[in-house]
Amino acid sequence: MLPAAAPGIFSAMMIGAGRAVGETMIVLMASGNTALMSLNPLEGLRSLSATIAIELPEAAAGGTHYRLLFLAALLLFAFTFLVNTLAEGVRTRLRRRYRRLEGGA
Repeated sequence: MLPAAAPGIFSAMMIGAGRAVGETMIVLMASGNTALMSLNPLEGLRSLSATIAIELPEAAAGGTHYRLLFLAALLLFAFTFLVNTLAEGVRTRLRRRYRRLEGGA
C-alpha cells in the first residue's frame, strides 16, 4: 500500500514545503526575524516573504527599494512555482512507475 501512496505523500510534502516558504507570519516568527546575515543558521534570519511584508510599507512608491521588494516577490513566486511544478512531475512519474509495477505483479 505504501508504494501506491508514495506519489501522493511526496506531492503533499513538496506542496507543504512550498506553502511554508510562502507563509509570511509563521516563517517570520520561526526564523527569529533577524535582518543580519551570518553563516550560522541558528542565529536567525529573515525570509523573503518576511522582508517583503515588513519593508514594503516603508518603501517609497516607485523607488529602487520598492522595485527590489517587488523583484523579491517575483523571485519568491517563481521559486514556489518551480517547486510545485517539480513536485507534480515527480508525483506523475512515481504514479506511472507504481502502476506498471502493480500491473506486472
